[in-house]
Amino acid sequence: MIDVAIAIAITALAAVNALRWLRVAQREHYLPWSVTRFALRWRWLAFGLGVRGRTSKLAWTRRLRVLAAVSAALYVGFVALWRLVVPWSIGALIEVLLIPVTIDLALVVTAPIERRLATPFVRRATDKLRAVRPTIVAITGSYGKTSTKVVVAHLVAGTKSVSASPASFNNRAGLARAINEGLPAGTNVFVAEMGTYGPGEIAELCAWCPPDIAVITAIGPVHLERFKHEDNIVTAKSEIFATAKTVVLNVDDERLAGVADRIRDRKVVRVSATRSDVDVAVIDGDVFVRGERVGHADKLPTASSNAAAAIAVALELGIAAPDAVARLATAPGAAHRLEATTAPSGVVVLDDTFNSNPAGARLALAALKHAGSPAGRRVLITPGMIELGARQRAENESFATEAGTVVSVIGIVGKTNADALALGAAKTEATVERFRRREDAVAWVRANLGPGDAVLYENDLPDHYQ
Repeated sequence: MIDVAIAIAITALAAVNALRWLRVAQREHYLPWSVTRFALRWRWLAFGLGVRGRTSKLAWTRRLRVLAAVSAALYVGFVALWRLVVPWSIGALIEVLLIPVTIDLALVVTAPIERRLATPFVRRATDKLRAVRPTIVAITGSYGKTSTKVVVAHLVAGTKSVSASPASFNNRAGLARAINEGLPAGTNVFVAEMGTYGPGEIAELCAWCPPDIAVITAIGPVHLERFKHEDNIVTAKSEIFATAKTVVLNVDDERLAGVADRIRDRKVVRVSATRSDVDVAVIDGDVFVRGERVGHADKLPTASSNAAAAIAVALELGIAAPDAVARLATAPGAAHRLEATTAPSGVVVLDDTFNSNPAGARLALAALKHAGSPAGRRVLITPGMIELGARQRAENESFATEAGTVVSVIGIVGKTNADALALGAAKTEATVERFRRREDAVAWVRANLGPGDAVLYENDLPDHYQ
């Protein structure tokens, strides 16, 4: 009886733990072995990892239900095998510890099934593209692709019928859905964001969504845990050139400048935010086309290099330069990417909580430096940057040191990068506040800042990070 009671208790614990790890699998886009990677962070037991979640609630989609069923079958199989050699309760206890591995095995098993299930939707999207026949603009990059996509769509919308993939629908399933549900007949231009976690993914997207114009916004240490080296990122992103007749490259990045110099079989448009002797440049709001100043935008909706890439695409699509520059000034920014608002308390809030990276973080600090009143306090709230591989600790330490020259307070959220951020802050005169959750940091800001002060929220990690 005692063994049965223990077994029941352990099975209940396993079920709750499984729900936690299923949520991680869903949040990590069902990538095999991503759950085990996070189990190592949580020391396998997931104490403190919620079932519901703040930033990524468990959604019982068809795919998650299939994954849960396969995981449960594997669980039962493992326990049944162990029961032959060890007491049932001990076998179940072992399985509690191996739930992340079990879910990852289920992800491996279901991956080809999910791929097959998605194929009809991809075929439907392919057929729709052939029927509508829009000019396809494909945009990728380590960062800046969503912002550039939003601006391109706005610049083109003044002259042509344009549709763009929503939010970050940038993988096989997301892009197919964007086309099937959001590409109306008569569309002249389709702007597609394309993302990748490894080689071959963008090449596959281009096989059925072939770009006429391809853009790479930037290369940086984003997803470096998966790519291992930035040269691998360049290679994977360059797959977007497959069918493009025109390639737009940000040559402020030395790697992309090298790529531009090596291309011989298609038109290359070089863009920059630092030099005007390229095809298109945006420098301090001034817009240059082949070295000639063609206008000025008082307020840019995104980084200058992204704006330059968007202008370049618009020109390739036949938009007149004066019209493109005029619309640039009214273009919206992408959500949660350095959005500036003033709270009812008078505090200027810079929301840069989506997909932080070293280059973007520096731009955000520059914006914070000029936010609020000259005498106001400036505060940084951040959990730091992630998926930077071996460079993560050094990048976060450097970021905190640079931030300490701008802000008086650095609020560190969570544990993931806490040590590195604190070490960087210690090299400055900024004080450090520590918060377990982002909500705690927001409460502190509301209680301590007032009119003329400014706060930058840089990144917001999903809560399966500690």
